[in-house]
Amino acid sequence: MAARVVSVAFEGVEARRVDVEVQKVGGLSAFVVVGLADKAVGEARERVRAAFAGLGLALPPGRVVANLAPADLPKEGNHYDLPIALALMAVMGIIPQDALDGWAAIGELNLNGEIAPVAGALPAAMAAGALGLGLICPEACGPEAAWAGETAILAPRSLIALVNHFRGSQILSAPKPGPMIDPAAGPDLRDVKGQENAKRALEIAAAGGHNLLFVGPPGSGKSMLAQRLAGILPPLTAAELLETSLVHSLAGLIAKGALTRARPFRAPHHSASMAALTGGGLKVRPGEVSLAHNGVLFLDELPEFSAQALDSLRQPLESAEVTVARANAHVRYPARVQLVAAMNPCRCGAGGLGRGACGKAPRCQQNYQGRVSGPLMDRIDLVVEVPPVTAADLTLPSPAEGSAEVAARVAAARQIQASRAVDGSQMAGASPLNARAEGAWLESIVSLDAPAKALLARAAEAGSLTARGWSRTLRLARTIADLEGAPAVRRVHVAEALIYRKIGPGAEGVAAPMAGVYAF
Repeated sequence: MAARVVSVAFEGVEARRVDVEVQKVGGLSAFVVVGLADKAVGEARERVRAAFAGLGLALPPGRVVANLAPADLPKEGNHYDLPIALALMAVMGIIPQDALDGWAAIGELNLNGEIAPVAGALPAAMAAGALGLGLICPEACGPEAAWAGETAILAPRSLIALVNHFRGSQILSAPKPGPMIDPAAGPDLRDVKGQENAKRALEIAAAGGHNLLFVGPPGSGKSMLAQRLAGILPPLTAAELLETSLVHSLAGLIAKGALTRARPFRAPHHSASMAALTGGGLKVRPGEVSLAHNGVLFLDELPEFSAQALDSLRQPLESAEVTVARANAHVRYPARVQLVAAMNPCRCGAGGLGRGACGKAPRCQQNYQGRVSGPLMDRIDLVVEVPPVTAADLTLPSPAEGSAEVAARVAAARQIQASRAVDGSQMAGASPLNARAEGAWLESIVSLDAPAKALLARAAEAGSLTARGWSRTLRLARTIADLEGAPAVRRVHVAEALIYRKIGPGAEGVAAPMAGVYAF
């Protein structure tokens, strides 16, 4: 006699169907799990055996085989306990087989028969709905799975509660979606005194989703500014919330089914490995760049990260996704992030000019800044010098303009971009932000007049502006124009965009950032 229950295997944010088949065959008493299962899945037989014992049940005599099909798909994780147990109960006649036909199941079993929470309830519920099935999941995962919409959800506390439900003696009610948490009030830009140029760059970066690097001595406010970026970004749209929640569900970051429209802000320590940043490990978990999807990835002390870890971000910053390649699988995670970084001008911190200047300049600066590769720097749209805050700045009262006023301008600029994307010919599903514009779409939204073209061409010749740098300068200029509400990109917008680009000193008629101060 055999029984079958549907479950899922996770490949990135996608959940693939797995048929859990249990059959009782003749032979010596044994319980075997087959189907390319890892150690956690293989140990499910002992958890199922103990959970049955806690309910006063014994495994049937003879050989019991649990097959996870397809056999060539790797099975990882702790969520196969419940479907194996349900299929075994159907074989034993405790649950009717037809009662399980319309359901998929995930969940881990405790030794007393309770169902423990597992990661990935939301993508599992969406996959079940796509298959025309409901989902049976742990009680703690019910509010999260309920966000899947029309998918029927059962969220029992224990195996006995689920058995009673199918027998009709104790009907379980469908769980309700968890709460939608309003974004908490974060640090305000009013706390930052001085640094008007850096605030302007922060506003431009927020408006267009551009990558940003702050360079300045310790205590100048680089980290303080970066931490206030989240307070001026608009909340997640419905589509972005779903994308972000899928990744966070797989990472186990959704507590009690509560979602929030606040954009993710991830700030890993500089000791983070390449796998921690881009994803990987034994079970190919999402990395920081994917956990920051549709939000901000803040890398403080940028040169202190390993060169391998930093260079692993180059491809995700361009393609907005991470592909983790393994011998038996290629796993993709979304990674549409806004990179914000901060660094000192040299290892000593002070730089090459002024009081407390580095005595080893310029070699100390060149060596320290050389830890960040040129290709990664080419993907950063704004490089901003953050000078030390003076005593005069510190004695001034708090600025009259705070995060709320800046956020209003950022929202207006993003609305212009969204409207332009709807009215134009941009591909469906693509990001409407200027930082992601490319190809014919970029050309259509940026139409330069002769003076603007001449300025950009001179910058490219004198400052070694790459082809990527050319496109990123156009995107940046478009964002600056959007903040002004200007329909066309003019020479003044291109000039300001070039100030923030890393084009190096010596471009005649073009402002070179940090020329003669930093080695950029």
